[in-house]
Amino acid sequence: MTDLLERLRARGWRLTAQRRVIAEVLDGEHVHLTADEVHVRAVERLPEISRATVYNTLGEMVSLGEVMEVGTDGRAKRYDPNAHRAHQHLVCSSCGLIRDVHPAGDPLSALPEGERYGFRLSDVEITYRGICPGCAGGG
Repeated sequence: MTDLLERLRARGWRLTAQRRVIAEVLDGEHVHLTADEVHVRAVERLPEISRATVYNTLGEMVSLGEVMEVGTDGRAKRYDPNAHRAHQHLVCSSCGLIRDVHPAGDPLSALPEGERYGFRLSDVEITYRGICPGCAGGG
């Protein structure tokens, strides 16, 4: 059973065949699929699954906090099942490839008190941008 499936089951979320397939499609590291990509892969496993079911299920998973919606530079939203491990994203400015990165240290504690302007920090989003090896011609 995938990590996402285990988390959903632990929450008591009813795992229909459609929901199971969608969770299985989202399994793995560095998974950042669009809803359409999820649908294409889900149809390979369950041909009768509808696009609406995929969109609705992804929305429910996001609402539950089990999947993160990742938006970059006006491109289609992508869905990241790595919602329970703090991480940032490395994004290719050319093709949109996204990789999870886990820098050492706590970025929240690195911000000096004087630069918080009275805010009590609860979260941070950092996106690193560059060109991936495929787009740079390096492989």
